[in-house]
Amino acid sequence: MTVIITGANSGIGYEAAKKLSEKGAQVILAVRNAEKGKLAIDSIRKENQEASVEIMSLDLADLASVSNFSAAYTKKYRSLDILVNNAGVMIPPYGKTKDGFELQFGSNHLGHFALTGLLLPLLKKTSGSRVVTLSSIAHRGASINFDNLDGSNGYKAMKFYGQSKLANLLFARELDNRFKQNGIETISVACHPGISNTNLFNLGKGETPKYLKGLMKLFSQPAAMGALPTIYAAVDDSLTGGEYIGPDGKGNRKGFPAIEIPAQGVFNKEIMTKLWVVSEELTGVRYEF
Repeated sequence: MTVIITGANSGIGYEAAKKLSEKGAQVILAVRNAEKGKLAIDSIRKENQEASVEIMSLDLADLASVSNFSAAYTKKYRSLDILVNNAGVMIPPYGKTKDGFELQFGSNHLGHFALTGLLLPLLKKTSGSRVVTLSSIAHRGASINFDNLDGSNGYKAMKFYGQSKLANLLFARELDNRFKQNGIETISVACHPGISNTNLFNLGKGETPKYLKGLMKLFSQPAAMGALPTIYAAVDDSLTGGEYIGPDGKGNRKGFPAIEIPAQGVFNKEIMTKLWVVSEELTGVRYEF
């Protein structure tokens, strides 16, 4: 079984890579920082010398890098069992990707949209394959402002983070719908880690302030627990596509993985279709079903 996990050098992605490699999967850590990726691999192999893990360079904030990664992977591998769209940036100061997209929407959604589309031929020909895309409880109350996707008409970091995570959730469901409409066996599943204590929680300013670390322990769970919904979404045989997996505790903030009902009315067909069309236009990646 071959698995790609974006942003697998730390946090949820690292924990998922460690667990899936323990189960015998060949895991590709698709990372921006090769040095951090190497440290992650050394750490995984320290616990499991037999782990089949490797790093490949991927910067989701650069469509050329996404294209290069896809080409390199396709040249080396003939199949892809699981693609985990995990990497993300959370509430940074206003910034843009190499291609001029707002950093969170560009990295969290558009980069993964392009990556999935470019790897689609391999996914389609791999029996039992699936795509897992990470969303967040931040999708609740979020909306997609198609008139200000680049943040040029005003930027609020948390609002734009919620927008990107809503986009992840809508993409995951729309992708599964299109798989089914076209008779493709591949499935698409969304998940979220609840509130997990990972390096995403640096508030875009470096290290988490000490006063927040104490609060985090009350409301969050370790990354190893936060990774369970990802692992469940990636390997559970009972899933048929279109599900949303999250922790089963209060407010879905922590706990063990279970199928979760997203915020009411979130799967608006018109918005899902518009997001898909806009994403194809912005990335230049057209899905060939």
